[in-house]
Amino acid sequence: MTEEDVIQRTYRPYTREQLAEELSNLGIRVGDTIMVHTSLSSLGYVVGGANTVVEALMEALTPEGTLVMPTQSPYWSDPVHWDHPPVPTTWWSLLREGMPAYDTRTTPTAGMGQVPERFRTYPGVIRSDHPKNSFAAWGKEAKPIIQDHPLCNSLGEESPLARLYDKDAQVLFIGTGYATNTCFHLAEYRVPGGVEIEEGAAVNEAGKRVWKTYRDIDHETEWFEAIGIAFEQQQNVRMGRVGQAECRLFSLREAVDFATEWLTQKRS
Repeated sequence: MTEEDVIQRTYRPYTREQLAEELSNLGIRVGDTIMVHTSLSSLGYVVGGANTVVEALMEALTPEGTLVMPTQSPYWSDPVHWDHPPVPTTWWSLLREGMPAYDTRTTPTAGMGQVPERFRTYPGVIRSDHPKNSFAAWGKEAKPIIQDHPLCNSLGEESPLARLYDKDAQVLFIGTGYATNTCFHLAEYRVPGGVEIEEGAAVNEAGKRVWKTYRDIDHETEWFEAIGIAFEQQQNVRMGRVGQAECRLFSLREAVDFATEWLTQKRS
């Protein structure tokens, strides 16, 4: 959607104060821990753009809360697994040799939207060390959630996702849906039957760029929408609007538990 399209479909511009108030009306409380997925264009025209959205979320939570966003960099990985789009096999070795080492400060997100890209660079935000499946966080519990993100099983039991589960965090969709719901990946590790793969990325070790390989599972997303629809029919999902965006707020733990049960039946 172009900026002109956004302007034409917006009744009036939205400010930080308005968005923060509407987030509170939706159910975001001071001190909450939330993981957020966003579509900036879905909000309508926002004065200040992505920066304003980040600040509205922070205002609603205050520093006593914790704001987390996935900040994935899918092209900091082994090109053998790239499929959106794939690249010629003759490129693989060149890409591995030329890929810059992952850097929490400078490696951009890809396919995540404008808000996570702005969030990862916002003052006071920290980012995890995983080259492909990083998370960024701000607030009271940011460091315990983000630190020591292992290479192997990047969205599994030692990942920020599992720590969010343990802290009974909430998930907030702002104009997005279940097809991109990152927390469902945790269920893939909890149910036997996932396909193991060898991944790789360029990272810094003692100030030197090295290519590191690691074990992970081949993440599936094709079932996310179906599980989300079923989850919404049976669990407590709060719905409302922030700006012009349709929003959903729900328990990450309840969503992962539901997905784990659903996937257990699917794989049995």
